[in-house]
Amino acid sequence: MSETGWWLWLMQPLSGATQHALEGWAYWHGRLMVLAWGLLLPLGALMARYWKARPGGAGPERLDPKAWWHAHRLLQYGGSALMVLGLVLVWGRAGGATLLAQWHGALGGCLVALGGLQLLGGWLRGSKGGPAAAALRGDHYDMSPRRQRFERLHKSMGWLAVGLSVAVLLLGLAVADAPRWMLLSLLVWWCALALCAALWQRQGRCLDTYQVIWGADPAHPGNRLRPIGWGVRRWSSPHTGARP
Repeated sequence: MSETGWWLWLMQPLSGATQHALEGWAYWHGRLMVLAWGLLLPLGALMARYWKARPGGAGPERLDPKAWWHAHRLLQYGGSALMVLGLVLVWGRAGGATLLAQWHGALGGCLVALGGLQLLGGWLRGSKGGPAAAALRGDHYDMSPRRQRFERLHKSMGWLAVGLSVAVLLLGLAVADAPRWMLLSLLVWWCALALCAALWQRQGRCLDTYQVIWGADPAHPGNRLRPIGWGVRRWSSPHTGARP
């Protein structure tokens, strides 16, 4: 196939139709949701999991780095704002939708609900606290039952939402009969994210938030508990004595 032929093939809708036309609300709904769930929100999740600190690079003078937290919060709030705008654009416009569109709408509604619960959970996660003074207690420093429930739910629901977003976006592209280059671009992007996640996991970048903030001293109450989440590593574990 010639260069011109490839270009024309990439610009064609997924169905192979010769024309592609969408109403303005559908056009912007799709792009906002792709930006939110295809770009910003998964990046925010990866920042929180893999970029708290370098493996073995934290010490007492470098505890509690804030860059990862600000990046995570900015990306998640930005993605959530785009999600809400995309929801407003499509609200009440599903009448007469095809079965494929109905599945897209139903799963998309579940995805929006998960996103909303993630925001709500973040606001209700409890206080931080710290070891500076005996009276300075906090849900995170003490790893209270409230904080433990938050971490289990926030991490599991967050990754569930990222996985569900892949299915919802693919259905959305099919419903819109989007150009082929859009699908290929998303697939390449998702593969790149998956490869980065695998590499960073292998490098030991998935570090325990508690130790990144307060260090590995067993005197801190959170270090007496196992880290919450799969594949989370510690600089020094009171349970195994191992270092990543």
